[in-house]
Amino acid sequence: MKDNTPPHSPYELNQDGEDDDDELIYVGDADEVLDQWEAEMNAAGSDDDDDEDGEGAGGIADDEDDELENVPERDDAAVTFTLHGAPVFSASLHPTEDLAVSGGEDDRAFVWNTTTGERVFEVTGHSDSVIASEFSYDGVYVATGDIAGQIQVFKVTQEYKKVWEFTMGDMCWMKWHFGAHVLLAGADSGEIYVWRIPSGDCKVLQGFGEKCEVGKITLDGKKIAAGYGNGAFKLWDIKNNAPTVDLAPNETTGHTSNITCMAVDRDGQLIITGSENGKVVLIAPSGPVGTLQAASEASVEAVLIDSPDFEVKVAATGTVNGQVTIWDVGRQTARVECEDSNRTGVTKLLWGKDCTLIAGTLSGNIRVWDVRSGALKYELLGHRNTIQDLVYNKQKNVLLSTSEDGTVKIFNLP
Repeated sequence: MKDNTPPHSPYELNQDGEDDDDELIYVGDADEVLDQWEAEMNAAGSDDDDDEDGEGAGGIADDEDDELENVPERDDAAVTFTLHGAPVFSASLHPTEDLAVSGGEDDRAFVWNTTTGERVFEVTGHSDSVIASEFSYDGVYVATGDIAGQIQVFKVTQEYKKVWEFTMGDMCWMKWHFGAHVLLAGADSGEIYVWRIPSGDCKVLQGFGEKCEVGKITLDGKKIAAGYGNGAFKLWDIKNNAPTVDLAPNETTGHTSNITCMAVDRDGQLIITGSENGKVVLIAPSGPVGTLQAASEASVEAVLIDSPDFEVKVAATGTVNGQVTIWDVGRQTARVECEDSNRTGVTKLLWGKDCTLIAGTLSGNIRVWDVRSGALKYELLGHRNTIQDLVYNKQKNVLLSTSEDGTVKIFNLP
């Protein structure tokens, strides 16, 4: 990946001060924002996060990368998008249309048709790797953000007219709210930005000198769970601009190393976090309630909690050494280890249909296990290198995957 570009000032003001969907708007500070958030969410009637979540030539030209690539026996994908030609880090599926957006190391993002693989729109103007690309909850907007912190938002329903842009300094993550036109992003300097789109009204949740590595919105839509580079955790109340849970690094009840992944249960009452030293922490609104040791000194790369099809509350963890474990949350004990005769590191986990667990791996293969028994049900082949992102549409039973091999694939699951 290319070096980060120098951070820019986070206060690029809109000189007009206008708030019009049809104009390009630059962000301005606001002391009080999001007052109508709850009303907008109720009007939208949305309470689910879809994340719970080609054309041209592709591939990586570097000889050393080619030597590391897996050569799959077959390609199970229904569609392959190959226009990036460099590692693809992020992607999203449109909630209703046959569209996807993807962003990669080539400093570009594309909106493309998931049934034909044809390019629909190309996002230019980024100066570094695009690490976040996502449609809003209703598909009205699409946002892309690069590692240098440049964010662009386009209105899908107006032929991808740019309606807002901002540069925040080096960025770790970016995410749309699941029920409002609100965009959130975590900074390398530790701040969390919350913008209303397209007006650009902004709140900043203050950092403390540590990277905000990962963030998740709770199911009430009013709080952000944030994990930091030193192992600290905060549960932010967005309206009050203050944390309701503030956990310093702790060897016994918390993390002491970088928090790498996080998930929130369907009741919004339990958060699970994983870190680089193999530790997993369960956090309630009152604070930590338990810890799990997913692997000895092996980084936990993915966590999930509360499978929608399972009768008891379970969690799943995946590590860089390929250990995938299903946990009984109530007992805080391992329930089953997922079988894998050719174990390889896990990069991403998703709940699938019918008590299944979907995993992206370092080899490029996608594995699907039965949550109840840990048995491997099937594999999806086609990628030649590490899976960077997975997106699942449960209604269509369609899986999207991005890879360091420079491609994005669409799989129709059995």
